[in-house]
Amino acid sequence: MLVGLLLRRLMKRGTLRMYDYRGRLHVFAGEPGKTATIRLHDRRLGRQMFWNPRLHVGEGYMDGRLTLEEGTTIREFIDLVGLNIHLIDRTPLVRFCQWVGRMWRPVMQHNPIGRAQKNVAHHYDLSDELFNLFLDSDRQYSCGYYTTPNSSLEQAQIDKKRHLASKLHLEPGCKVLDIGSGWGGLGLYIAKESGSDVTGVTLSVEQQKVSSDRAKKEGLSESVRFRLQDYREETGPYDRIVSVGMFEHVGVKHYREFFEKVRDLLTEDGVALIHFIARWDGPSVTNPWLRKYIFPGGYCPSLSEVFAPLEETGLKLTDMEVLRLHYAETLEHWACNFQANRDKVKEIYDERFCRMWEFYLAGSEAAFRRQDHLIVQLQLCRDQEAVPLTRDYMYEWEHAHWSEGTANA
Repeated sequence: MLVGLLLRRLMKRGTLRMYDYRGRLHVFAGEPGKTATIRLHDRRLGRQMFWNPRLHVGEGYMDGRLTLEEGTTIREFIDLVGLNIHLIDRTPLVRFCQWVGRMWRPVMQHNPIGRAQKNVAHHYDLSDELFNLFLDSDRQYSCGYYTTPNSSLEQAQIDKKRHLASKLHLEPGCKVLDIGSGWGGLGLYIAKESGSDVTGVTLSVEQQKVSSDRAKKEGLSESVRFRLQDYREETGPYDRIVSVGMFEHVGVKHYREFFEKVRDLLTEDGVALIHFIARWDGPSVTNPWLRKYIFPGGYCPSLSEVFAPLEETGLKLTDMEVLRLHYAETLEHWACNFQANRDKVKEIYDERFCRMWEFYLAGSEAAFRRQDHLIVQLQLCRDQEAVPLTRDYMYEWEHAHWSEGTANA
């Protein structure tokens, strides 16, 4: 079987047991470790997985042509693959496919104003109820901040908002812009905890509606507003700019445009904080399954791809932090919540959608836990003296707002 050639090279740690479409068992084993068992129900799937495993394993699972056997869960299967997948990247065929992907990357990541909104709508304008079923109560759809090994999802997201706010060096009366403001939780937190005036911009119709309703219900409409607008259409100026989980949707060819706009929107003594997913292993391409089904136009860059255009804008990098496994923990919590509410999700959509979302959450967790993804927070200023010389102000702000943040989030 053609896919067996690939799996024999892949499996160096743990054991993958696979039943082919005729019911024959094939065992691919490396060093002792995890075990997972799958079954293929379609003769073509083995060939498809050989030629493009990153696309067709996910499609096979979505369509029910690849199923899990003997108590194996999708997280266990993908985690096992994640332990070994770096070996696939060394094969000539995969290297060629990645080379082709990089040639097409400017087209796939072309995100002018109109197309950017369509790409956002593909994911973020799904059923409002869906996100309630697996996110925390504040709908923080980004990496939590796990200050203890036993932190709950709720606490990790509260701690994340406090950690982000500490880096903005906030003062009462600051004008703050939140680029990619989601369902409004971070903007509302900043306004309540610092007395700042906050403007959020998003390209998601559903998110803008929900966040605006939240501001109204909390009596903050005068100091917090959310607009359905591309950040490139904003005029400013702002004392502080924050962006969480939006930079992944910008596209490499638009990075200089993004940073130039941040620079132009900032006051001379302003502070910006950009939080995004990056990669350890240098420039690459987006997983084809993820790009097709979950985040069209999305890409998680290497730091070398970010710093080159940033350096051309005159913005100063005044602080940088790497968060490694925090997103893996977040995704594990999301996956558990999703499974607990799977029947409700199926009522909203269907079985294929549930499988798609399971694969997305498990694959994303493996990317952080086993592969090449990490979170980066960049603090940027026009003037290097806009923030104090040491990080003490961050620690002091977090300490001062610890109890208040927990109570208000």
